Amino acid sequence: MSGLIGKKVGMTSIFDENGKNVPCTVIEAGPCVITQVRTEEVDGYRALQLGFDDKTERRANKAENGHFKKAGTSPKKKVVEFQGFEGDYKLGDTLGVDIFVEGEFVDVVGTSKGKGFQGVVKRHGFGGVGQSTHGQHNRLRAPGSIGAGSDPSRVFKGMRMAGRMGGERVTVQNLRVLKVVPEKNILVVKGCVPGHKNAYVTIQRWQ
Repeated sequence: MSGLIGKKVGMTSIFDENGKNVPCTVIEAGPCVITQVRTEEVDGYRALQLGFDDKTERRANKAENGHFKKAGTSPKKKVVEFQGFEGDYKLGDTLGVDIFVEGEFVDVVGTSKGKGFQGVVKRHGFGGVGQSTHGQHNRLRAPGSIGAGSDPSRVFKGMRMAGRMGGERVTVQNLRVLKVVPEKNILVVKGCVPGHKNAYVTIQRWQ
């Protein structure tokens, strides 16, 4: 699948042709520079490595600086490889948001917001007292019973318990592209995408 690297700007809403208010996410998508071209002969597969968002040379190590100089561009903060691009591309070419068209569907991949260490009510939606989650009776947000007694004498793997929440790679599929604004590198998709404001995301389109 082909695609671009972007940055989540934030959420808003727009009205569609029927006057319905549609929630949407604004993404700054590209421009992305081709920093490496994978070929069947050399690498065994075809792909394009794209770089997004400049950083200074002093923030990159020698290997990174040499890699980006081959492509004739400045060091990039985010580098992602995409397969499925059709056509002939070479090092240093720039891809913009105009590769997308309004009305098509895309997948957006990002890292969800980190919530820290959370209990079972927030993390797994347990009900607490009143809904008698797992047999508890007098503690509002405790997990309750987590296993049997002498048999099997252990807690089964996968038991839903308190722990770290968020900060995971999340893919939201089939988001419709509502607007493409090439002059501002803006892509507007229906619905929400993972991550905080200014978080990096990848927008993937299926050929």
